[in-house]
Amino acid sequence: MTNALQQFVEALPDLIRSGVEADPRLGYLLLAVAMLLENVVPPIPSEVILPLGGFLVQQGQLRMLPAVLACLLGTVLGAWFWYGVGRLVNLERLEGWIAAQGPWLGLGPGALTTSREWFARRGTALIFWGRMVPGVRTLISVPAGLERMPQLPFLAWTIAGSLLWVVALTLAGRLLGAGYGQVVNWLGPVAQGVKGALGLGALAVVLVALLRRRRA
Repeated sequence: MTNALQQFVEALPDLIRSGVEADPRLGYLLLAVAMLLENVVPPIPSEVILPLGGFLVQQGQLRMLPAVLACLLGTVLGAWFWYGVGRLVNLERLEGWIAAQGPWLGLGPGALTTSREWFARRGTALIFWGRMVPGVRTLISVPAGLERMPQLPFLAWTIAGSLLWVVALTLAGRLLGAGYGQVVNWLGPVAQGVKGALGLGALAVVLVALLRRRRA
């Protein structure tokens, strides 16, 4: 992550709070924009934005339903952006761009290939569950576009999975109040565990495939 991006991420909560103090409607807009950016620029963590929204609800500065809807709108628009990238951009060029720009976005060179392989095996279910897995939630929309998944099912599954994630983290921030910042610390080990489990699962799939070929 570049220094400029790091500074922006650190300043984002204060920017949202300032907007809410100026006008709650501006606060909802900033939450939506922040979640849009969170999906387009992975280093911006939803684990900070959503609990902050819940805290502002707990303080009476925002209302729960509009806050959830604003965050959901930003999330879905961000996912739709990557879906459009998958439909419009040449696969080889996209892989080259991720290889060049991926490190500062928090994406490894094999992220797109992994996402496509998972999508080929799990299809629509991965669109739903992938919205709740850090490191997968951003690029999982790309293979849906590459494989020309119809937009209506894509949006339906994206909205369903994103809604669970948004509501869960917003409620966590509301319940924790001033301690909403603890959510990111709690989810860090969970995210690492999920990534580790996915890595072990991928390794198991490779080993099984190799054993089958050897027997054949």
